[in-house]
Amino acid sequence: MRAGGRPWVAVRHVAHEGPGGVATALGEAGMGVEEVRIDRGEPLPGPADLGDMGGLVVMGGPMGVGDDDAPGWMAAERDLLSAAVAGGLPVLGICLGAQQLAASLGAAVTRGATPEIGPGEVVLTRDGRLDPVFGPEYTGLGSPTVPCVHWHGDTFALPEGATHLAATRAYPHQAFRVGHHAYGLQFHVEVDEVPARAWAPHLPDGVRLDGPHLTRIETVGRRLLARFVAVASAPVPLAADR
Repeated sequence: MRAGGRPWVAVRHVAHEGPGGVATALGEAGMGVEEVRIDRGEPLPGPADLGDMGGLVVMGGPMGVGDDDAPGWMAAERDLLSAAVAGGLPVLGICLGAQQLAASLGAAVTRGATPEIGPGEVVLTRDGRLDPVFGPEYTGLGSPTVPCVHWHGDTFALPEGATHLAATRAYPHQAFRVGHHAYGLQFHVEVDEVPARAWAPHLPDGVRLDGPHLTRIETVGRRLLARFVAVASAPVPLAADR
């Protein structure tokens, strides 16, 4: 299944965590994006709707995959993610979305040792440095580190067959790829000034998203997301596994 001219669907779980730079990258590539607002009670599409979608983006949120009081839509979202991966649809899961993607593919999601919150970076693995999205030749990075925003307290095992792309000391599983078109990112690279302002009231005391580090996150994130859209939407892989 390929994207064609169909709009992508971006699932927003809470009001302040929208698609940000993902929507920008899709727009610059001439692709439409339609948001599904879970926070407003809008229903998720089902696996039968995948033929109408160019790609699927699942954003973050404070709920946990394994919470006893997890909302009912979370199971339906995992079914949608699993079907999208099986159908070869471009998929991007960010933060909670990455955890949901991992869980939908049979991997465990658990509590981390300590929350990881605020501006930071991840370190690319060897496979990450060779990846068609994260490779330095595509991002312009002069080092194996990617600037990002962390905001998570849960972690996940890698799904069977997944390619491990990035890590931190506290959270070794920060990014993975399944096949050529499905990516899970525990961290955020979609944050620019608009999402940063929306997040500000919700961040812990002392955590700020501004200044040169935010500018660098936005600059690198724009390149990464543009490359993801190009790679995920190509009729054939733009770069084969090496």
